[in-house]
Amino acid sequence: MQSSKPGTTIPINNVSSTKSSHSSVFSLVKEKQKEILSDKGGVAARGKVKSYDYFAPGFGIIRSMKAGLVYDPVYLEHDTGSHPENSRRLAAIISHLEESGTKERLTLLSPRPASVEELEMVHAPEYVSQVKSKAEKGGGWLDPDTIMCPKSYEVASYAVGGLLTAVETVMKGKVSSAFALVRPPGHHATSNRAMGFCIFNNVAVAAKFALANFNIARALIADFDVHHGNGTQEVFYANPEILYFSTHQYPFYPGTGWSNETGSGEGEGTTVNFPMTAGWGDIEYLRAFNEILVPIARRFQPQLILVSAGFDPHWADSIATMQVSITGFAQMVTVLRNLAAELCQGHLVLTLEGGYNLQVVASAVRATFDVLSECPEVVDPLGKSSNESPGGFEEHIEKIKETHHLLKP
Repeated sequence: MQSSKPGTTIPINNVSSTKSSHSSVFSLVKEKQKEILSDKGGVAARGKVKSYDYFAPGFGIIRSMKAGLVYDPVYLEHDTGSHPENSRRLAAIISHLEESGTKERLTLLSPRPASVEELEMVHAPEYVSQVKSKAEKGGGWLDPDTIMCPKSYEVASYAVGGLLTAVETVMKGKVSSAFALVRPPGHHATSNRAMGFCIFNNVAVAAKFALANFNIARALIADFDVHHGNGTQEVFYANPEILYFSTHQYPFYPGTGWSNETGSGEGEGTTVNFPMTAGWGDIEYLRAFNEILVPIARRFQPQLILVSAGFDPHWADSIATMQVSITGFAQMVTVLRNLAAELCQGHLVLTLEGGYNLQVVASAVRATFDVLSECPEVVDPLGKSSNESPGGFEEHIEKIKETHHLLKP
């Protein structure tokens, strides 16, 4: 891993801290692209391949398009006051995307509200009614961490619907990938309960929606928020169609997500938790992605990758004590982008979860879009943490490999 100083521009082409063949996917892509385009009498000459297309092994030619951005000012109307999860987060992100010129390189997508029927693909009808009634009565606290205002039911419906818009647009091939910048976040919400700033489980509804409306049978949800996505895990714990992978600080809120939580019934083995010791950072996260997520995803063969993108593992985010950098987030997203190209025709959709330091979350979202747009470098204004990483990682990762049958005989 490279060290960096604040404000430096970091190459992200070399994303692997291991000798995994996964990091070579895009080098193969570029070589195949050159081969196709140099074939004067072949498909390139017949106008079937453009210089901005690329070749994904096993899937042939994939069109390069702009990444999609889902956003609407309606998300600012979920008024939480001085709560950590507040509208200033999205305002800072959008401002930075505009000032950096990133936004103009993206395809802007307008969200829609999710229907009651769509919400009820995951949530109990009585819970949906409870949330709506709470908003109509002026709002208030749904749990000790989760507050509503009179507009919160509508905004939460748009948060789910924004992710559904992203999924639909990607699956129809209108954009290469998409990032839904929505709030409130969702991965703590269970089928019948709000938790941890979350009202409806945006990514869980999106996964159900994708399987119900497109010709796919399997989806991967990767979650790198600093908190375990207990709600997402609960929804799919016995479901063999969804692979749920989570990296999260442990022990920490909400108390779930130990490595022995692996699914139940037909879903046994499709929940993959990688609990992180406080103080681990880029090296440990990237190894978890390369050595655990990549081989399990290849074994599972998802047809869509959904990402709960929480940027609160950053070392400057005071809500937790992980030590990830902006560069580290970019490297994790690069792994996910490469997996999507290799396994599921590039189908990759992200949704915003946590991240409460405004500079961090704005810079990390920009870096994510830079990766999705295949920019060769990302800007890391804060650099890496100078704290020394605690030990214990080697033994920990070996146990997780054993749990998920990844050890070589």
